[in-house]
Order: sequence, then C-alpha cells, then structure tokens
Amino acid sequence: MRVAKGSVRGGLLLGLAVVVALAATGVWNPFPGLWDWVDRSEPISEPDVVWQQRVGGTPRSVTIAGDAVVVEQRTRVEARSLATGAQLWERKADWAAVAGGDRDPVVAVGKLLVKGYELLDPTTGVTRRRDDDAVAVWTYRNLLLDARCTDATDCTLSAWDPRGTAPLWTAFLPGVHSGLLADNPGLRGTRRLTATRIDDGVAGAEAAPPLLGFPVDGRVHVVDTATGRVLQNVEPGREERLSVVGGRLLRIAARSQDGTCYFAISARDSATGQEAWQRAGINLRTADSAGCVQREDPQGARNVLIGVAPDGREAVIDGYDGRLLWVGEPGTKLIAVDDRSAVFRAADKRSVIARELGTEKVLWTRQASGKAGAALTPYAAVVADEKPSRLAALDPRTGRELAALRTSANALAVGSQGMIIGEGREIGYVRFGASGSSPTRPPGNGGNPGPGGPGPGGPNDGDCGPKGELCPDPGGGKDG
Repeated sequence: MRVAKGSVRGGLLLGLAVVVALAATGVWNPFPGLWDWVDRSEPISEPDVVWQQRVGGTPRSVTIAGDAVVVEQRTRVEARSLATGAQLWERKADWAAVAGGDRDPVVAVGKLLVKGYELLDPTTGVTRRRDDDAVAVWTYRNLLLDARCTDATDCTLSAWDPRGTAPLWTAFLPGVHSGLLADNPGLRGTRRLTATRIDDGVAGAEAAPPLLGFPVDGRVHVVDTATGRVLQNVEPGREERLSVVGGRLLRIAARSQDGTCYFAISARDSATGQEAWQRAGINLRTADSAGCVQREDPQGARNVLIGVAPDGREAVIDGYDGRLLWVGEPGTKLIAVDDRSAVFRAADKRSVIARELGTEKVLWTRQASGKAGAALTPYAAVVADEKPSRLAALDPRTGRELAALRTSANALAVGSQGMIIGEGREIGYVRFGASGSSPTRPPGNGGNPGPGGPGPGGPNDGDCGPKGELCPDPGGGKDG
C-alpha cells in the first residue's frame, strides 16, 4: 500500500506542533536533553577527570582558591565548585586575580581604564571590600598591594592583609609609569621559565618577596614589603639593568666588545647600599642581541637566578649571597626551578631529573622525551610531554606519581589535592593520590623556603630563606 507524501509530511508537522505545544506549556520539553546530547563533550583526558565543564569563554587564567575554581575570561570572571564543577557565581570584569592562601583566598576584580577594584569571596561572590581609587593591584599569598595616584607624580602604595579592612602600611611613590595598570603589572624581578602546555600561573599566587622593585621614570624604587619603607631609589647606568631578587638589588652590567657581550653582576645590600657579592661572566639572558641592550629581567624564581656560564653550561645562583646552587653538565637543559630544586632534561634527552639545590642529591628521575617541559609548584611538579601527549603531577620531593594522564590538554592550576586541566573552553578537575595519599604541603603559608634547607637562619623550617632574609630581623638589621 502506498502512503501519500503529503500525508507523511502532514503527520510530521502535526507531531512537531504537538511537541512544541507540550514544551511551551511545560508538560514535556525534550529540547534541553536533546541539545545536551548534541553538545556533549568528549572527555579531555584518560583516565577521566572528576568533573568536566564548558565555561563561557576561553580562559585567560584559572586559579584554585580554597574550595572554588576562579576562571578569568576576556570580559567576565566566574567561579566553580572545586568538588563538582558547578558554577557558583559570575561577574562582568576585564581582569581578575586571586590573593591569599588556602584558608583565606579573595578574588580581586576590576575593569580596564577604570579606577578601583572589588575583593570578592571566591565561594559566594559577595563583595568583601571595595576600592574606588586604585590604578593597580598586586596579589600574593600573604599580602595584597594597591597603588593610587592623586596626579602623575604623587602616588601611594598600600599593603593589605588579603581579608583585612585597613592598610598594614602605606608608602609614597613619585608616580607610576603607564604600564602599571590593572592586576600584577610588571615589577623589576625575575622571569619564570615557561613550558608548552603548562600555564605560566599554574602555581597560583606566591608569598610576597622581602623586597619589590617598582620602575618609575627610569629609576627603580626598592620597597620593603614588611614595613613599607622605600629603601633605595636608584637610576641604572647606561649599560646596566636593575633587578630585585632575594632581598638584594642587582646591578647587571652588559658591555659589548669583540662582537660579544660581557656580563657582570653586583648585588647590593638593601639597607646600606654596600656590595654584598659580585660575579662576572654569567649571562643572565637579559640582552637579546650582540648590541647588549638589556630589555628583559633575568630568568629565575623567588630568590634564585638562572644564568649561562662562559662554557655554555646553565647555572642557578642564590640571589641573596651569590652562591652557585646548581651547575648543569654539558648538554643538560634546565626546564624548571624554585628555591629548593632544579628540574632539567638529561643530556641524552630521554629523561628529566630533579636535583636539590645546594647539594648533589638527586630527588627523582622520570623518563621523558627531549621536548618535555615542567613546572614546580608548592604541591606538585608538573611534567608535560608529547608524542604521545602526557601530563603528570609528581611529588616535588620524591617524584611519587600523584596523577598521570593521557591528554593533549594544558595544566592550568595546581592545588593541594588536585589540578585543573583545560583545552579550549573545556576545563576539568584531576584529583591527586588515587592510591590514597596526598602530596606534601609546602612550609608555612607557601612561603619562600631557602635553597638547600633552612641554612644558618635558625630553626625556621626553611621559611625565612637561607640566612633568615625573608623574616623580620628582631635586631633591626640584615647581615651583608
């Protein structure tokens, strides 16, 4: 029996009309489920993540803030539950940055070219404090700094406890240059080593260093973050670049001669201005051409610098006292460093090795290709490899595997119990220690431990740096 085409078309139209009517009256709506099926995402890793969500736009930064995950996008910021991935709140904002530690995080948000910012609770999105005048904000685990200017040459720098309501101290700065806007504008310190598929901010906020260098009109103003005192106001020489590292002001000279650059480093005591140490012949990678013009900060992290010796071997230098903490063998390549350890690719390009700074102790070795990258965070060392694409999180001290993923996603943020990975608009949470154990927690509040252990600074568990330079001196001074 033949069925007329008109009858079939009419039946389909009638059925569609019935479904639309049922959906409109709320009796039955198949469309959300149907769209979820069409829009369903493939898992971004194997094994699968705890949860996976598609956020509103491609993330500019992702940060774990206590029990929330803060996702900064181009024109808005949102927070999601660390446990489930469900959205907690959303705000319109051009920039966002997280301050505070695991127990007291806050989210600073603001708009470009508009003065002021708000501090939000990362779980509820409720405003904890509002400022209407600041032009720049710097966020740390133990401190939040902001700057406000009454005119171009009259600015005030203020320090706040992340959840405080009154400034801890204020300091005068004679202006700020045009780059000091929004969140965490560049200061004179060090540049982090970077790695493909590992976000630059994967470690989150760090503890405020003892000194910060603010560039103003070609000079560097050195500010003590404990007291707010402006200790030095220095203009670099014609062939110099200034950098503040490990409680010292470094004067890095680069002189062009015989078609090459000759480097010399002089580290100055912050209180007296006297020379504390010096080294010659170490290239800190501040100059990008044979003309020796220094346009970049030296590479490093926290209190250490990365340089290249005249024989081509890489070295890690203590910014406080100038000690050589690690010198690579020919053919090795440094890929990650902090105050405690260095991670480098072996000369045979078949493994990555972690070694404790200041000693010969090898912490761990992991098989990897010649293109593997890494990053060190307080909770995990992250290793990214390709062909095949892999991400691994390891205990930074032992190399014990906390998570191992087959994925082409990027490592976006690391916390005490897991990490966020992402690809495009998809983000997912990977929980550490499927076998039941958790990574080692960092000392104190994620402070800056000294290279090679606590050193002569006293029984401080390494929190105060190798010579106690990161903690207030009860005697009122620092040794040179």
